[in-house]
Amino acid sequence: MAGLVAGITEWPVASTLPVMPAPIGQVAVVTDSTAYLPSGLVAAYHLGLVPLHVVIDGKAYDETSQADAAMVADALRRHRAVTTSRPGPQAFLEAYRAAADQGYQAVVSVHLSAQMSGTYESACAAALEAPVPVQVLDSRLLGLGLGFAVLSAATAARDGATIEQVAWAALDRAAATSVYFYVDTLEYLRRGGRIGAARAWLGSALAVKPLLRVEDGQIALWEKVRTSTRAVARLEDEAVAAAVEAADGVDIGVHHLAAAERAAALGERLRSRVQGLKDLYVQEVGAVIGAHVGPGMLAVVVAPRVPLRVPPRS
Repeated sequence: MAGLVAGITEWPVASTLPVMPAPIGQVAVVTDSTAYLPSGLVAAYHLGLVPLHVVIDGKAYDETSQADAAMVADALRRHRAVTTSRPGPQAFLEAYRAAADQGYQAVVSVHLSAQMSGTYESACAAALEAPVPVQVLDSRLLGLGLGFAVLSAATAARDGATIEQVAWAALDRAAATSVYFYVDTLEYLRRGGRIGAARAWLGSALAVKPLLRVEDGQIALWEKVRTSTRAVARLEDEAVAAAVEAADGVDIGVHHLAAAERAAALGERLRSRVQGLKDLYVQEVGAVIGAHVGPGMLAVVVAPRVPLRVPPRS
């Protein structure tokens, strides 16, 4: 990832399913649109990208080309019906066939948590019909938590790693990654079934600002604070603490929905406080995640870099 630093400038999310060129290595890497990787990285690593969809008032939109965060934030504010849907197996099969057509011998397909979406299930179904071997992985994460795992896999693939090593690179990076986030209200997570109605009611009744984290592939309540200012401070402090253990350096992502200034300011502070920081990206989430978290969401992804596993000698 050296040389592809986004700093604290927002990058556009990749908007198309790229046609993969002749491979540098033998293993292609495919992911889904909820990795929210900057388009420059998707192109540089020749990633296959399969889009999820957001559904507004019954009409489905591809989140990579037809719907963006602003569209969803506006729909939520207007109390329109907003849901999301996974890609079907055919979309993944097309990505796997495209990789084979470009000369790749295998595919590692890395996706958002199976606890939150059926995307992993669709990828597994497509893998059974793929013309090359496909290893489908559940990152148990979302957003740049997934994205950093994908970049580790893509780096290993570019350097000529085997399919097993590419898969290990993704899984090891995902296991080391922490995701913390703040939402103005739990109502949107409740509507989407991502958090229980009782917990959502409790947060509203106590007039607290909920802090959450991704735990075992699911969204879990982490802390409750009284003000949004305190919530952002806790995100910052926790990110700094989580980065301390990163012996080989750490990458950090700051996500937001309709909170660009607050996200940029948090990114600036993290850049000055985190030792061993390699890359830092400030990236607005796309339509699908945005539909579940609502306007005002702020998140921090802390992803320590992990050495590539070397297989034991036989």
